[in-house]
Formats: sequence, structure tokens, C-alpha cells
Amino acid sequence: MEQVAIKSWGNSQGVRLSKSILDQAGLEVSDLLEITTSPNMIVLKKSFRHKSFEERLAEYNGQISVCDFAWGEPVGKELL
Repeated sequence: MEQVAIKSWGNSQGVRLSKSILDQAGLEVSDLLEITTSPNMIVLKKSFRHKSFEERLAEYNGQISVCDFAWGEPVGKELL
């Protein structure tokens, strides 16, 4: 368990998180976090974010082919 101290930061207060804590939690600098509180507890949770088209395309290494899709047999006046 790692301990951190609450420090003044301008007109606010804050804590600094080590890189090892961020790595363990799967967080990166600039990630948006949701904050919930209860007595003696602050919980930080990474906010859900939809991926951009470019991010989704990168998951396929830029190679998407509609030819691989099984469109089924023609059922009407489709043009081939």
C-alpha cells in the first residue's frame, strides 16, 4: 500500500499519483475520471469514452474489407 499526502495546489488541494499507481490502475495522464465520495473515502474511476473512428480503424491495422462479409443470397432485384 502506498500513501500520499493532500497538498495545497493554488486555491485547491490535490494528491500526486505515482506512475506505478497509474500503471496498476490502467490510467494515463489526461484521462477523465469520475469521482464518488462517502465518509473517509474518495473513489476515482475512469470515465467511459467512445473510441473515435480513427482509433477503431487502427484496431484493424487500417485493413477493412466489405468483401469478407457474407451478404447472403439475392432476394430481389439487387444489382450484381
